[in-house]
Amino acid sequence: MTEITIRLRPNGPLVIEGTSALEGLLKIVDQNGAVFPIPANKPVVALCRCGQSANKPFCDGAHKGCGFLSQELAPAPPPAPA
Repeated sequence: MTEITIRLRPNGPLVIEGTSALEGLLKIVDQNGAVFPIPANKPVVALCRCGQSANKPFCDGAHKGCGFLSQELAPAPPPAPA
């Protein structure tokens, strides 16, 4: 199975990356169970976090002009045992 990574872009979208095409590995479903189409052979999909995209749930770059700020960081790993 291909590894899929979800990366939080600073002040931008959630970027879903796979080492090969995401088709068949990723499904984005609305509240009614309908599936959003993902273009074939697309190794990266960006999901809107700012809420301003005209193409929700996908990012269209609107975050650049709306003042969206978000830079969450993962927690630091616990210290190694002594």
